[in-house]
Amino acid sequence: MTEAPSRPRVGLATRLFYGLGSVAYGVKDNGFSAFLLLFYNQVLGLPSGLVGLAIMIALAVDSVLDPVVGMISDNWSSRWGRRHPFMYFAAIPAAVAFYFLWRPPAGLSQDQLFFYLLAMAILVRSLITFYEIPSTALGAELTESYDTRTTLFGFRYVFGWWGGLTMTVLALSVLLRPDATHAVGQLNPAGYASYGAVSGVLMVLAIMISAAGTHRFIPFLAKPHGGEKRSWRDILANIGHTFGHPSFLAIMGSSIFSSMAAGLTLALNSYFVTYFWRLSSAQYAGLLSSAYLGSLLAVFLAPVLSRRLGKKTATLSIAILSGIIGPLPIMLRLLGVFPGPGDALLLPLLFLNTVVTLTLSISANINGTSMIADLAEDIEVRSGRRSEGLLFSASSVIAKSVTGVGIFLSGALLSFVHFPEKVAPGHVPQEILTHLVTVYLPVFFVIQAGTVLCLFGYRITRERHMQNLATLEARRLAAGAAQPGSTSAP
Repeated sequence: MTEAPSRPRVGLATRLFYGLGSVAYGVKDNGFSAFLLLFYNQVLGLPSGLVGLAIMIALAVDSVLDPVVGMISDNWSSRWGRRHPFMYFAAIPAAVAFYFLWRPPAGLSQDQLFFYLLAMAILVRSLITFYEIPSTALGAELTESYDTRTTLFGFRYVFGWWGGLTMTVLALSVLLRPDATHAVGQLNPAGYASYGAVSGVLMVLAIMISAAGTHRFIPFLAKPHGGEKRSWRDILANIGHTFGHPSFLAIMGSSIFSSMAAGLTLALNSYFVTYFWRLSSAQYAGLLSSAYLGSLLAVFLAPVLSRRLGKKTATLSIAILSGIIGPLPIMLRLLGVFPGPGDALLLPLLFLNTVVTLTLSISANINGTSMIADLAEDIEVRSGRRSEGLLFSASSVIAKSVTGVGIFLSGALLSFVHFPEKVAPGHVPQEILTHLVTVYLPVFFVIQAGTVLCLFGYRITRERHMQNLATLEARRLAAGAAQPGSTSAP
């Protein structure tokens, strides 16, 4: 008899390979959040309301695809397992589509530019879905450990942030340079095509290396159930078991509000930085670099808080703190007790605020993602099926569609305060800037309160997770003993 190969350990190398794949999502997400509204509105002249509408529609359309990809991935059977075929497939098409998003044909009318943005945004989001849903679901299969999952998803978050930020900082410091006719680099149209090209190359490398680095786990990952033909009733029952789970509803409700807040804040941040604080592109890049430190600290903070407080309490605590600390500079500036544009203390204080805010918010996201992974075993205990793809697709649907709502809200707020188009920093009337901030803050706080309140409904603790693992192991042993030719211990 030959000894069966042992399952690979989820050590540092595996965590690095798994995390690296999120660079592609980070690059795409930062591009959409940091530049897309600014590029199509201030650079190309498409009204902010139309840009926000295009992005919201694209994200809503794309979100329909997420559960489809999740379910197909959950039930896919191949020699490369359930997840990896989709990961390999998505790499090159997603990168090519992202490049053309930033290089619209010249001479388009306003209506044509709107539909071009809409079509390319849908295409980019959809192709990234074919990678991101199976890749994220893979994390719940690589390990069942309550604490290791938090660390594993921590690596995914830090690579997502570092990849996206590196590309953004590179764009601001190298690709989007001021010239004789554009004093602010992020308003110079010449560098955006190069930004799309470099981003595409980075996406391909990240996806392919991550997929290849986790390929050796394929024989040890969960398999589709039996290969039996499933009726629509079975499929709908599986969706019902998953989406009707009380803890799933709680964390998805929280995700709705947090994604909306993120979309609103990230889309308006480029306006605050450019027009409210009047930072140059180099200063903007320096401010963004604070997220390297914040995301790295979050990788260490999230598991520590998870072990000491439990994932739910840790996530609640840091969500409250980040919601207060994040908008603090803007609030204090309105009160006249925070440095204004040109003050030597402005950039260091904004840097510190960003580090603290991101450390807290990314820690909350890491623990929240790990909480979703822990639902897989609880649902399997109830329904007999593993639905990691469906679980994470639901999370992705909410993040995409509701972030789109947040971006749409940002465009609506800009229209509401009559923010001018194609305007240089320093030329926006102060009353418009003040009006924008005073409208933004109460909207943000109401949304953030919803994030916190929904989390109270989550019920899976460390103890319940361990009970679920014990139950599933007992079922596997019983099923193995019932197989023909199996023997039982006396």
